[in-house]
Amino acid sequence: MAHATIPEAPATEDRFDRVATTTCGYCGVGCRLEARARGGRVVSIGPALDGPANEGHTCLKGRFAHGFTRSPDRLTTPLIRVDGVLRPASWEEALDLIVAELTRIKDAHGPDAIAGLASSRATNEDCYAMARLMRAAIGTNNIDNCSRVCHSPTSFALRKSFGLSGATGSFSDIDHAEVALLLGVNPTQGHPVVGARIKQAALRGCKLITIDPRRIELADYGAIHLSPRPGTNAAVVLGLCHVVHREGLLDADFIAERTEGWEAVEELLAGYDPAAVEEITGIPAADLEAAALLYGEAASGSLLWGLGVTEHKYGSEVVQLLCNLALMTGKVGKPGSALLPLRGQNNVQGSSDMGALPDTYTAYRSVEDEDVASLFEDAWGAPLSRTKGMKIPEMFDAAVAGELKAMYIFGEDVAQTDPDTAHVAAALESLEFLVCQEIFENETTKFADVVLPASAFLEKEGTFINAERRFQIVEPVIDPPGEARTDFEIIGEVARRLGHEFGWDSPWDALDEVARLTPEYAGVSRVRLGRTGLQWPVRPDGSDSPTLYDTVFDRPGGRGHFAALPYKAPGDAPDEEFPLVLVTGRILQHYNAGTMTRRTGNARLVDRDILEVHPVDAARLWVTDGDKVSVRSRVGRIEVEAKVTDRIEPGHVFTTFHFPETRTNLLVGQSSDVNTSCPEYKVIAVDVRPISEQPSFVPVLES
Repeated sequence: MAHATIPEAPATEDRFDRVATTTCGYCGVGCRLEARARGGRVVSIGPALDGPANEGHTCLKGRFAHGFTRSPDRLTTPLIRVDGVLRPASWEEALDLIVAELTRIKDAHGPDAIAGLASSRATNEDCYAMARLMRAAIGTNNIDNCSRVCHSPTSFALRKSFGLSGATGSFSDIDHAEVALLLGVNPTQGHPVVGARIKQAALRGCKLITIDPRRIELADYGAIHLSPRPGTNAAVVLGLCHVVHREGLLDADFIAERTEGWEAVEELLAGYDPAAVEEITGIPAADLEAAALLYGEAASGSLLWGLGVTEHKYGSEVVQLLCNLALMTGKVGKPGSALLPLRGQNNVQGSSDMGALPDTYTAYRSVEDEDVASLFEDAWGAPLSRTKGMKIPEMFDAAVAGELKAMYIFGEDVAQTDPDTAHVAAALESLEFLVCQEIFENETTKFADVVLPASAFLEKEGTFINAERRFQIVEPVIDPPGEARTDFEIIGEVARRLGHEFGWDSPWDALDEVARLTPEYAGVSRVRLGRTGLQWPVRPDGSDSPTLYDTVFDRPGGRGHFAALPYKAPGDAPDEEFPLVLVTGRILQHYNAGTMTRRTGNARLVDRDILEVHPVDAARLWVTDGDKVSVRSRVGRIEVEAKVTDRIEPGHVFTTFHFPETRTNLLVGQSSDVNTSCPEYKVIAVDVRPISEQPSFVPVLES
């Protein structure tokens, strides 16, 4: 059951050694949890009844998937590579090697020959420390995080259209929406507590519009489901906007008083009538019209999207088009009318908010801005570069080219999760020195020269920021195992040995520094956050912002910006050699690379990735349920078990990426978002055939 209310157990001292109220370390919903430990082990987790995002609910990951913390293969001591093999080492030995190698490379090749990755599974304070380590201790802006490969298009687009990089409202807006439009997101699988909240809203009368190449579970609760061809989201949204305009469902006063750029968009929309959009997307014109009328006629409507929007060549443009749809109907800054990007990892919002990006400090202020750079330079007491650093894909390219010599990767298994796995492996092999800071050995640590044993979310303190822009406290219920240390402690010690003292005694000192240096977070403090957190911007008096843009947008002139962006074809497309389109995604039981959930009882629920194939395609390809099939793209090939189902549309196949042995991302090429370099995971042309008997040919399917 994805959504359950659990009565709180009495936290008596004779039952538990430690009890902590913390924030879940799985998806970006940000559920508040009551965690209880005995004998150094977590023994139970339940939802906090006053959790603002989850309101006393949790999913099976948040409640049950905690056994990984004491898995027998947890990293408990540093490892260094000697004669090609990782062997245990002391902290002194490992840290001395890191400092010696980073110093050698910096002296020989300059600070920009080194790059770092922060972790969106870690706290804000961890990520802020990592950014400061790279900028102040090493001297480079080569720092990035995994939002690059998921929601960087959302951040780019929201800043362009509205001004700030975050949801415009709160999950509570779902409760007050007459209509909720979901594009490229599957909440009951990826964000179960929000998915259940949407179900409840639908049962109370909220009309759901679901738009996805797969028929997601929420389509069964909805008013209408649209199944576009992958890569055609822009045409879908332009078609919705066309109908809203044609039917006179605009908020003319809102457009005139609070926006700019409408005339160019109005002219563009003329070319996207429902018949034209049907040709591009495959969505019947009548269905598109019905969906547009449903949203346009509603007094309130919320827009929700996920990686099915952002992980495309033009993902950032589609988010801007969604902003257009909200602006033209005046559905921004009002109760029930929120734009809610559902963030995948627990702190993917916060890692970017904290400045773990190659081009911005905290709150997305440019590294090229002299006033901002000087502010941090004075606070940190170190000279800082004014040159933008490398994004993750650029880091890998530079490593292969021999320009990037070292990387410090913290809490990211890039050899499993990033696209074009063969290219990533080549990049990691090309480095002279690689540090991995992790809780388990993984695909990336296979390339590491030093592996540092770090802490899981149940073993650390600090804050996360959820998909509502909500700062929430994280508290430890157990200590890291063996000689493992908290990430915050490790990063601070590396910086100190490199000659840069943070001057912090705890993560709360780092949070106080962030608040001092960042107007948008000025009122954030441990005491003020309490049990329910605060949604940024947080003013100096501690008052926060559940709803953005109720009176003005955070852009020059205070107006929302319309973007006139036409539909463009995706970066890949089916052809005779690769006749099917692969879409990747998540399932309820597992989380991202599966690092944590595969080491819990959840692995007994689902123990492998599968490939969903429509019955029509299965018949043409001689594939039956349970067959092992070869899936080949233009850049790679994998083998996986087939599942014949009508949940996927004909001409498409779907798989997850939770099990490293599948190596799904071998299939993903280097096509990426035009503005942010987010990989195009959602449109991959593939050939599928059974392994047991390879046919002499594969029939060509219509695209």
